[in-house]
Amino acid sequence: MSMATTNQTLKKSTGRTGVNVRKMTMTAMLSAVAFILMFLDFSVPVMPGFIKMDLSELPALIGAFAMGPLSGTIICLIKNLLHLFITSTGGVGELSNFILGACFVLPAGLVYKKWKGRKAAVIGSLAGAVLMALVSIISNYFIVYPFYYAIMPKEAILAAYQAILPGMKSILECLVVFNAPFTFVKGLFSVLITLLVYKHISPIIKGAQE
Repeated sequence: MSMATTNQTLKKSTGRTGVNVRKMTMTAMLSAVAFILMFLDFSVPVMPGFIKMDLSELPALIGAFAMGPLSGTIICLIKNLLHLFITSTGGVGELSNFILGACFVLPAGLVYKKWKGRKAAVIGSLAGAVLMALVSIISNYFIVYPFYYAIMPKEAILAAYQAILPGMKSILECLVVFNAPFTFVKGLFSVLITLLVYKHISPIIKGAQE
């Protein structure tokens, strides 16, 4: 092997190492931001008081676009692992949050990785938001709400929905009418903010990958 070939190989290896270190660093930073955003939640008038809006999927979506769908999913995982240290849900809420977050950022990241461009970002994000909304029905019905029934009777939870829309007759109906649209809108907020800021912050996240 010639000296020139050896130097070229070393440069490539060093470059890959630098990119990997930067990706790990940015993944950790975005995970920390996502963790903080979990605390900045707020109530929405058209939803029962125990359901909160937050934008903690926003950093994961940005990470999925900038560094790939796997990085976005890892950000969702790390923020929920950090939240386990202060949780009151025994990990049930965090498991559901991770599942929904992954359903959101994976399609978005995969579509954007294949086709690039603003149009691909919008299509992928909307697909992810729809999937997250649909999976939220299953996740809440089989994972989250059964846990909360031990704290708050099922009838009381149903009554909270009926106070907003009296015609609700079952928890499943409430999840379809309230939670799924709420989750979709929650995803749309992250999509909108990402589209507004991504062009400006992606060079900082990607660094040498640009």
